[in-house]
Amino acid sequence: MAGGGTAEASPEPGGASESLLTVITAFGANLLIAIAKTIAAMLTGSASMVAESAHSWADTGNEIFLLIAERRSKRRRDPAHPLGYGKDAYIWSMFAAFGLFTAGAVVSIQHGVQEFFDPEPASDYFIAYIVLALSFVLEGVSFLRAYRQAHKAAEERMTGTLSHVLASSNPTLRAVFAEDAAALIGLGLAFLGVLLHQLTGSAYFDAAGSILVGVLLGIVAIVLINRNRRFLLGQVVDDDTRRAVLRELLERPDIDRITYLHLEYTGPGAVFLVAAVDVVGNRTERDVAVALRTIENDLERDERVAEAVLTLSAPGDRDLVV
Repeated sequence: MAGGGTAEASPEPGGASESLLTVITAFGANLLIAIAKTIAAMLTGSASMVAESAHSWADTGNEIFLLIAERRSKRRRDPAHPLGYGKDAYIWSMFAAFGLFTAGAVVSIQHGVQEFFDPEPASDYFIAYIVLALSFVLEGVSFLRAYRQAHKAAEERMTGTLSHVLASSNPTLRAVFAEDAAALIGLGLAFLGVLLHQLTGSAYFDAAGSILVGVLLGIVAIVLINRNRRFLLGQVVDDDTRRAVLRELLERPDIDRITYLHLEYTGPGAVFLVAAVDVVGNRTERDVAVALRTIENDLERDERVAEAVLTLSAPGDRDLVV
C-alpha cells in the first residue's frame, strides 16, 4: 500500500477536507431552514410544519456532532491510543443519529398523534408553501454536494453511489447524505399534508404528514445507528479491497507469500493491518525480525494504514492467493 496503490486498493477514497466542507454546507443550510420552518409553523399552526421544523433543528444539532466527529477523529495516535482516534468519528456520529431519532422522529410522531386527537386550525397556507419551496432548494444544494462526494468515491471504487454510502467507513458523509435525502422526501410529505389539509379542511392529513415524516426519520436514524455500531465493533474491509491489498503485498519484492491477512477499519479511510508472511530468502532470526519491522514501517507510511503488524507464516500454512 505504500508507494502509491490504485484507487481500488484504497480502504476509502475521498479527502477529509471534502467531508468537512460537506458538513459545513449542511449545517448552514439546516440552520436557515430550521429558522424559516419554525416561523412558518408558528404562523400556520400546521402539524406537518411543526414536524419539519423539529426535523431541521435536529439536523442542525446533528451537524455540530458531525463537525466534532471530523475534528476529533483526525487527532494523531499516541501511546494511550496506538490505533489513533479514528473511531471517535463513529461515536459522535452515533450521538447525531440518536439526536435524529429523539428530536426528529419522536417529536414528529408525537405531535402528529396529538393533532389527530386535538386538531388545531391551520391558516396562511401560502407561507407554508413558500418556506417548503425555499427549504427544498437549500436542502437540494446540501444534498447535491454530499451526492457529488459520494458519487466520486463510488466511481473510484467502481460501485454504486448508494452502495458506497451504506458501506463507507466515512460516517459523516453517510449521515449528511441520508439526512438530506430524508429531508427532501420529508418536504414532499409535508407539502402533501398541508395541501390536503387546505383542500379538504381536514387536519387529519396534516397530522398524517407529521407522523410519516417521523417514521421516515426513525428509519434513517436506525440505519445510521446500526452502521456506526458495526464500525465500533470492528468492521473488516470488503472483499474487493482485501484482494487489492493482498495483491499489493504480494507484489513487494521482500514478501514471498502470505498465509493470513486481516484488515479492520480503525476510522474513516484507515485500517489496522495484520498479516502472516514469509520473507524472501533464508535469513537468520535477527535478519527476519529486521525485515518484518522494515516492512511494517514502510506500510505505516501510508496514511490509510493506522498500524501494521506482521508475523511469520508457519511452514504448513496455506498460501493466500488473489
